[in-house]
Amino acid sequence: MTQEELDALMNGEIDLDETFAESELSDIPVTEEKQADPEATKPYEEMDPETYRVSALHSWPPPPPTDDNKMVHQLDDVTKESEAKASEIFDLIEGISNDLCDGEKEVKTLTTLIQSNIELFSTLSTKFPNVEAFKTQLEKNSSAKQSLDAILEIFQNGGDAIMNVMDIMQYQDIHRQKIERVINVMRALSNYMNHLFSGKIDDSKRVGSAVHIHGDTTTQDVVSSDDIEALLASFGKK
Repeated sequence: MTQEELDALMNGEIDLDETFAESELSDIPVTEEKQADPEATKPYEEMDPETYRVSALHSWPPPPPTDDNKMVHQLDDVTKESEAKASEIFDLIEGISNDLCDGEKEVKTLTTLIQSNIELFSTLSTKFPNVEAFKTQLEKNSSAKQSLDAILEIFQNGGDAIMNVMDIMQYQDIHRQKIERVINVMRALSNYMNHLFSGKIDDSKRVGSAVHIHGDTTTQDVVSSDDIEALLASFGKK
């Protein structure tokens, strides 16, 4: 009901019962946008937290304020969980690094033993050139030393790779600091907006906003029968 119709009602020019009877029987007009694409407004109506899905294609309505959709809450969880997982990764890397160091020490010990065997069989082969056993053992120990040298190189390369991984993991801490910076900026903006829009009157004591103001372009009835009855009752009390 427009302001003009409400003025006519107050002057007795409109029958109240007849007006609401026609209003109840009238069909609610459907916009061309809904006729063209009924699915276009569907995301706006799904405000159930269990079914709501965030989409970059729509700017309204915002997601319901559940823990899964609170931005700072989610970022806090990300920093906390990523820091915990990074700590676990560092522990695993440290264990692998220690194992590689132990293996490298063992290989060096075996290499020292093999080297002494090579020197011994080399001397025996020189003094007793006709004894094939000395030559055979010399060749076997020389081959074993080459294998140990290859294994030692693998351990050393593994240790270097572990150090590179630990250096790369340092970026995780940088990412955490960047997220914390974003959180602090968001919280500062939130506190600023709260102070900017703060008022001296408690919201519970404020007068409710008018449903329809003269000059609005809406064509639908904006005043319900309960609103009019309350309005007429208030005039009667005066």
